[in-house]
Amino acid sequence: MAESLFDQLKKSGLVNDQKAKQAQKAKGKAQFQQTKQHKAQKSAQKNAEAPNEIDDPVVKAAREKAERARQLNLERQQQQAKKAAQAEVRQIIETHRLSQYEGPLTYRFADDNKVKALEVNQETHQRLVSARVRIARFEGGYALIPAAAAAKVEQRDTDVLIPLPENEASVSKEDQDYYAQFEVPDDLMW
Repeated sequence: MAESLFDQLKKSGLVNDQKAKQAQKAKGKAQFQQTKQHKAQKSAQKNAEAPNEIDDPVVKAAREKAERARQLNLERQQQQAKKAAQAEVRQIIETHRLSQYEGPLTYRFADDNKVKALEVNQETHQRLVSARVRIARFEGGYALIPAAAAAKVEQRDTDVLIPLPENEASVSKEDQDYYAQFEVPDDLMW
């Protein structure tokens, strides 16, 4: 029988066992790399030759299902964020709510195109007129809160606050200057 090349080299003293193992290891690595490259080339050819995966009904259904799940999750997150903002608004109003503001003066304001009225004392009336106190819708009624708390509420939900009365834009600047010379008493009651 003929001896292998390795055996012949070993007998001649050109190769020892350690070098032989290193050579076999390097040969195995090279074969592995070739196999890996070959598989990558085959898969690239297959993808190029294969029809578009979107045409596959199973893949299309799976993608649609994932998209629906993502949309539902996004809606759920938005609802949770909205609930959290409402809870924050409620807490801000409860902690900063003014008490003992009732008095003989009537402060009228518009809410949803309806005129509403609050009975307030003189100090609160002045603070409402100067916008240092704001009115907020709260638990089916109204609550008075300081302007600083109103700014926090406005950042989270603008619909809770009653809008401030707007200045008449229809009156020209000249007319405003003319009427400014006539003093209107603050205690004018209708």
